[in-house]
Amino acid sequence: MTDLRGGLDAHLVVDRGAFHLDVALGAAPGDVVALLGPNGAGKTTALRALAGLTPLTGGHLRLDGRDLDGTPPESRPVGVVFQDYLLFPHLTALDNVAFGPRCRGVPKAAARARAAEWLARMGLTDHATARPRRLSGGQAQRVALARALATHPRLLLLDEPLAALDARTRLEVRAGLRRHLADFEAVAVLVTHDPLDAMVLADRLVVVEDGRVVQEGTPADIARRPRTDYIAQLVGLNLYQGEADGHTVHVTTGPAITTTEHLTGPAFVAFPPNAVTLHRARPTGSSARNLWHCEVTGLETHGDQIRAALKGDLTLTADLTTIAAAELDLHPGAKVWATVKASQTHAYPA
Repeated sequence: MTDLRGGLDAHLVVDRGAFHLDVALGAAPGDVVALLGPNGAGKTTALRALAGLTPLTGGHLRLDGRDLDGTPPESRPVGVVFQDYLLFPHLTALDNVAFGPRCRGVPKAAARARAAEWLARMGLTDHATARPRRLSGGQAQRVALARALATHPRLLLLDEPLAALDARTRLEVRAGLRRHLADFEAVAVLVTHDPLDAMVLADRLVVVEDGRVVQEGTPADIARRPRTDYIAQLVGLNLYQGEADGHTVHVTTGPAITTTEHLTGPAFVAFPPNAVTLHRARPTGSSARNLWHCEVTGLETHGDQIRAALKGDLTLTADLTTIAAAELDLHPGAKVWATVKASQTHAYPA
């Protein structure tokens, strides 16, 4: 990876017993990078390595051209926002924010002045004297963010920063966090399980599975061309891999799928659950080029729709309205025919 003189240049190699992390990360100042992956993928280990809380067993870690490997956590120009915020319960919001600058040697009066400025930016001036137990979840999150930013870090680490919030508060705080990250002039690395958080907050996504990077790119690239089942589920697509021959992709463990793209060789093909139409009887006269006989294995509410899990000629999911599900008398064990138009599929090289 290129040594970024102003930014992050990291190759994180960590051995922890049977688990091995080997992740390369690079980002320029102003970039927001989201680390995504299933539980146990290595996201938290990577974040702890960046913070200096977990030592590297190989690779390197450079920030603005400075080698940080071996530098103790308190001496790194790194700010961290933890999932549970970890505010000091006996300190006011103002003193919580001032704590970081004070640890970096800033005099008390100057640290408190800086803290007051950051609380004002967060819209929390009226809560400066409140202790954490008097703050809402959203307010506590903003205090934690202000505390991290008040040290003027060159690397900001956010560990599931919205996970502890309820859905309504999360929407509001996410919007505010996006504004603050847009103004942040250094590198930010976000760890999250929530694809919406990643899509809204990050410029680039790095997907980690089993300690390795399996895909990286812009949110639009990742959403349009997933390369693993985990990513496909994350962005809500049915994904298959196979061998392309013209407008047909022969799925490795299933039937052929007709597509509009013309490809040759190893390929992926994807389509959204709402592209699937279900029928109780085999349809006649349908313009759909793809037709599979399946059995309903499960039904669940998905937003304002019903998501049906299907298994048979092809394993897939389908989204339909509550009325459509009732009219089709869908239930686990029901036999259905699933159709998808070729124009609603997307094929791309594997």
